[in-house]
Amino acid sequence: MTGPNGRVTRGPHSIIAVVLGGAILAGCGSSGKGAVTTAESNPAPPPWEIKGAYTTSIDPANFVTTIDNPYFPLVPGTAFHYQGTKDGTKQTDDMVVTGQTKQILGVPATVVEDTVSEKGKAVERTFDWYAQDKQGNVWYMGEDSLELKHGKLVRASDSWESGVNGALPGIIMPGNPQPGAVYRQEYFPAGEALDQARVIRLDASASVPAGVFKPVLATEEFSPVEPQFEKKYYAAGVGEVEEKVVAGGHERFDLVSVTK
Repeated sequence: MTGPNGRVTRGPHSIIAVVLGGAILAGCGSSGKGAVTTAESNPAPPPWEIKGAYTTSIDPANFVTTIDNPYFPLVPGTAFHYQGTKDGTKQTDDMVVTGQTKQILGVPATVVEDTVSEKGKAVERTFDWYAQDKQGNVWYMGEDSLELKHGKLVRASDSWESGVNGALPGIIMPGNPQPGAVYRQEYFPAGEALDQARVIRLDASASVPAGVFKPVLATEEFSPVEPQFEKKYYAAGVGEVEEKVVAGGHERFDLVSVTK
């Protein structure tokens, strides 16, 4: 994902370098168009997988206080309501943009509370931290993730915070997404938080309980830890409207409503 002033070099079997307002995300691989569509239990890595060293730097002066990227708007007080299934079990997912911020690397990051529930009981709760730079790129600054164990929500091992124990921020949504762009979303090797993504297209469509959206931005995500492939769809002015695991698992969530 790149911002308006970013530079992306892409092509078959090329090195993809994304320069975002002074921060550099680099990885080797191709930007081939073949997306995984089968539910393999252990899918092979994609040809665009990012490997090797990762470095980035954050300049607090290059960040703004409002996250208004059209594909990932985070207005305090907004709640996104999703419903879906995971491994055959029905779940709901409620994502609330709080009015709170957390100072990370000198940047006030917006706190988003995300709760996954089964039969009305929370089984996962995550506090995600996001920040937007002046180029419109939304950075993923970390997460405090809780998971259900022995009837209680306890801190998960993949929780991470940029600048702590080697964790580095990634991009969750670019200011100017272009098909073929590849980027790291998070980087915390010690906690096995290594998600990365690729923009597939800008003219996809999605039909969910909240409505029919077209055109939408489509991305595919890959985690070398699980491994797993997931497709996500974002509507301008709304945000994420659909996500589904297409290989390495069985999971899907659709947007039901947005309340403010």
